[in-house]
Amino acid sequence: MGTPAKRRKLNNSSKESPKPAHNLDFFFGKKASTNGAESTTVTDVMGEEVLTDEQLARKLQDEWNQGHTGGGVAPEIAASDSTTSKTADATLAQVLKEHTAEAHEEGGRDGNDSAIHTEISIEQKQPSNTAVKSTLNIFAKNTLSLQSGNSTEDSITSTLPFDQSPLTFEPGKYVADLQTHWAAEGGNASYALLTRCFLLINSTQSRIKIVDTLVNMLRVVIEADPSSLLPTVWLATNSISPPYISLELGLGGSAISKALKTVCGLNSKSLKSLYDKHGDAGDVAFEAKKKQSFTLRKAKPLTIKGVYQSLVKIANTEGTGSGEIKQSVVNKLLQDARGAEESRYVVRTLCQHLRIGAVKTTMLIALSRAFILSRPPGADFELRSQQDLAKLKKEKLAEVWSKPEDIVKACFAKRPNYNDIVTVLLEVGVCDELLVRCGLKMHIPLLPMLGSITRDLSEMLTKLQGRNFSCEYKYDGQRAQVHCDTDGKVSIFSRHLELMTDKYPDLVALISKIRGDGVDSFIIEGEVVAVDQDSGELKTFQTLANRARKDVAIGSVKIEVCLFSFDLMYLNGESLLERPFRERRELLRSLFTEIPNQFTWVKSIDATSQDPEAVLEFFKSATEMKCEGIMVKILDNLPNVSLPDGLTEEVSAVTVVQNTGKGKKKIEKDKYIPKKFGRRKALLATYEPDKRLDSWLKVKKDYSMTFDTLDLIPVAAWHGQGRKSKWWSPILLAVRNEETGSLEAVCKCISGFTDTFYRANVEKYNKDEGINVLGGKPGYVEYEGGHPDVWFEPQEVWEIAFADITISPTYTAAIGLVSDEKGLSLRFPRFLKVREDKSIEEASTNDFLAGLWRKQEEKAPTKSADDYNEDEAAD
Repeated sequence: MGTPAKRRKLNNSSKESPKPAHNLDFFFGKKASTNGAESTTVTDVMGEEVLTDEQLARKLQDEWNQGHTGGGVAPEIAASDSTTSKTADATLAQVLKEHTAEAHEEGGRDGNDSAIHTEISIEQKQPSNTAVKSTLNIFAKNTLSLQSGNSTEDSITSTLPFDQSPLTFEPGKYVADLQTHWAAEGGNASYALLTRCFLLINSTQSRIKIVDTLVNMLRVVIEADPSSLLPTVWLATNSISPPYISLELGLGGSAISKALKTVCGLNSKSLKSLYDKHGDAGDVAFEAKKKQSFTLRKAKPLTIKGVYQSLVKIANTEGTGSGEIKQSVVNKLLQDARGAEESRYVVRTLCQHLRIGAVKTTMLIALSRAFILSRPPGADFELRSQQDLAKLKKEKLAEVWSKPEDIVKACFAKRPNYNDIVTVLLEVGVCDELLVRCGLKMHIPLLPMLGSITRDLSEMLTKLQGRNFSCEYKYDGQRAQVHCDTDGKVSIFSRHLELMTDKYPDLVALISKIRGDGVDSFIIEGEVVAVDQDSGELKTFQTLANRARKDVAIGSVKIEVCLFSFDLMYLNGESLLERPFRERRELLRSLFTEIPNQFTWVKSIDATSQDPEAVLEFFKSATEMKCEGIMVKILDNLPNVSLPDGLTEEVSAVTVVQNTGKGKKKIEKDKYIPKKFGRRKALLATYEPDKRLDSWLKVKKDYSMTFDTLDLIPVAAWHGQGRKSKWWSPILLAVRNEETGSLEAVCKCISGFTDTFYRANVEKYNKDEGINVLGGKPGYVEYEGGHPDVWFEPQEVWEIAFADITISPTYTAAIGLVSDEKGLSLRFPRFLKVREDKSIEEASTNDFLAGLWRKQEEKAPTKSADDYNEDEAAD
């Protein structure tokens, strides 16, 4: 502990005054004596060997109170002016902070995990007219007070029945009380409101309940504090901006760990113990906050706006000292979180892993329903009566909900930005005007249309019976949406709406060359594939993935690409989404200029279900060219098509209810009934953003096309996330090296496991009890890709299916057999079963894996393994 500040000499110091019993001078004297001849440690004065923060704080409080009531005020202080009083305040604060720090240090050395983190906050008093009044203020106002770390939760918000049906929930009953409650805290909706909603959602798996809870929470915000609605939507969807705006928190796990240590008084050992036990950062924060019994700092209640603004500040902070600034914001959020639940969801928000199941579709449904039941003050758009809706039958109510839901979903599909949609909703509600004001816009990506997956060609031909369709190569590249306006500005977006213009400067430069006469602005879609622009040879997705992602200069491009375009959605200021695919394709190919091996069309053929041989040959040619398979698209908008007589389609399991008489019914589940279809739903050839329809079908080279499986050894694992947080997932698998006896890592597997298997696996490899696990990485396992949370004792073999074998810089399997510097890995590995009939000595070897890779390469008329190695070395 440092030396306390010296007492200030007073004007009347020459006069003798009686020594008071308990005053500030006496208090400081005890502290100063630790450095004098009669030095007494703080622990001696307090009568304890070692004091925790709580004990020290209480003792100081008692002594301070005794000084106030024990008779007399030090004459030198009584005669001091306001400046003297402020000096005393500052000195006292310094002494208390030094004692607190010393107690923490002692607690840390003794391994006292229950030491309570405290912060000293001394209220500043205003100068008074008289010295006596000033001195009394020292005792009356600058009094330490203990705040309970667990009893500060928002009791008003914590009882809101958000899980009621929206047809019976009435926000008006709570708005006035909430606004009064919030007024004392700044006037904005508190974060406790969102926490209450998250807590209720997390307690149910019912999708209906989740939607209802979100609807009711949104209605309260709409009616009580509409300015907080947009931050509410962003936080509830676990994001702070649309994907195409680069606004990322950039927080590592260490920042949250440091904050938990600082705020909750944990050391590294206790924090790791909590994480190993719970596996989720939010749950760790929940447990840590519960252990923080008291704090000397009164939390400033979090608001929804405040939390969102803090996240934006973290994302926007860059440059020198940004790490410290971000850390201070994280610390402040955790300090101000009231109660363990708020801490849980603040940390999950910081980790961007909220785990409440409020995905995009759920939020859009909730918004549409909230705005037909509630409106903000001052708005005059029409609402539906809760009483009238409550009288409707389930089917009729679903029809009422469906139209506004479709409107909001359609708007978001074309303009995926809550900033735009929520702003307009607050003005006009859910109506056709929303579609007009939130339609397609240049340089804002629309959500891509998706294709339904089919098992094989025969299923595809059955689904498209009697229709004209186009078959296209499904290239092994990256889907891209290219925007170009009248000024020549180009934006390129990924399938997930991420802006990747900087990644492809060569494509940006190409756009002016492919635009034909009369083309001013457009949005086209295609597949970016790595190619050899001299020979036109296609390369794998892994090659494309090695290309730099940011700030790529054209002169530094080593991996050349070609854009294989397949759709045109916007032309010269007009949306083409409602046009049939045949027309959109014709416009694309007639108005744009093809540049071989740089910009061209996807390879395709037009066919019908009467041409199965041609379709099969086309599919084979696609797989031989290293494509993933084919895409099949309806060409024209046609009315319902009848199936030929006697043709049936598969029917899923249905529940059959039979009347057995006497008022009783017999229920038979999972009874399969063949059903004849006379007419089917019309399949439109329009472009439907964010929809997965049978108008587009995907026939992929899947696991069934791989005749070989591999028998691999599980050697390590990581803690799962979300629902899998208590299990091991993913799991690291390895092949054997017969020459060295080592195990070479080949892939991580997360697919094919059931919950039952996960539970059994975590019991088999139990880290807490030390069952079948190792203390660290064994020397016989070769893996350079990271640090698993647990290393398994190798003892069993799993049969694994896969789609492809790829060369990998991360995995060491078969290194030296196909590449001198890189190993082999599996693409889309999937667990099939445990090979109980095999020991680890019978697991697949690196030689066998290399042989499968060579056989795979022989199927494609592209290049040899030696050529591949030369290309990899050149890259």
